[in-house]
Amino acid sequence: MEYLPYTLKWLELLLRWGHVLFAILWVGNSFLFNYLDNKLNKNISNEDIDGEGYLMHSGFYYKLTRLKKSPPLNYLKHLVIFKWQSYLTFISGILLLAIVYYYNSGVLMVDKRVLEISPFYAIVISISSLLVSWFAYDLLCKSSLIKNDILFNLIILILLVLVSFGLTKLFGPKFAFLSVGLIIGTNMFANVFTVIIPNQMNIINSSKKNEKFDTSLSLAAKQRSIHNNYSTFLVLFIMLSGHYSFIVYHKYNWLILSLIAIISVAARHYFNLRGRNIHRLYILICSILSLVALAVLLLIFKN
Repeated sequence: MEYLPYTLKWLELLLRWGHVLFAILWVGNSFLFNYLDNKLNKNISNEDIDGEGYLMHSGFYYKLTRLKKSPPLNYLKHLVIFKWQSYLTFISGILLLAIVYYYNSGVLMVDKRVLEISPFYAIVISISSLLVSWFAYDLLCKSSLIKNDILFNLIILILLVLVSFGLTKLFGPKFAFLSVGLIIGTNMFANVFTVIIPNQMNIINSSKKNEKFDTSLSLAAKQRSIHNNYSTFLVLFIMLSGHYSFIVYHKYNWLILSLIAIISVAARHYFNLRGRNIHRLYILICSILSLVALAVLLLIFKN
């Protein structure tokens, strides 16, 4: 038995296992804190408290309080910062990308029926797509467009469609599909690593110096966190879609993915609104019916 292939298979298995576990923790945190933010009672007379709520889990009551200012310094020693779920999800994903796809790029990435390209250039294009997509998204977030939700989301959707279409003209269908998930996942990680955590650390440092922290840092971090929250359903779908060839290898796989993106974001929006006691069931019903309609169309219009 050749030891290198056998070792790589075990490494791949462990990385996939870890990747799924870390992703569950990360997505769970995203859903929980977004839900808590929406559910906290904001009608509090205390000027230091921004909201509070009560939970029950495993037979115990929990009281949650969101503060407008820093807690006492002795509490900061025990402060829990949720970051490693994101970091480890990204690290395990990148390692999987390297040992599974980049190591076998000539087979798993390149499809000569799509484009005659060397494995080396395929890897370069893949890495470049991650970097360029992040910088483009980050620039949009830092522009004035971020103040217009409808226009911002429309531009993001157009870019998603263009990227999905473009990747299907560069790589084999399966890796092209996966690459869209890689781009979104990388953006989600970069939101945490370059915006959310640094802003939180700045706030903590200000608190330790007994200085008033810049609330714009909190708002910017929250905004990126919400973007991550809306991306979760789509990323999870892409993680699973590789097992279903009728989608991945469909002639219009890029269009299918774009439609799934709209449906998944709409479904996530319903649950976020529901967390704020805004019940718009028609959004969820439309999402489900759209998914059923897409499934029927795929059955009718096969490759």
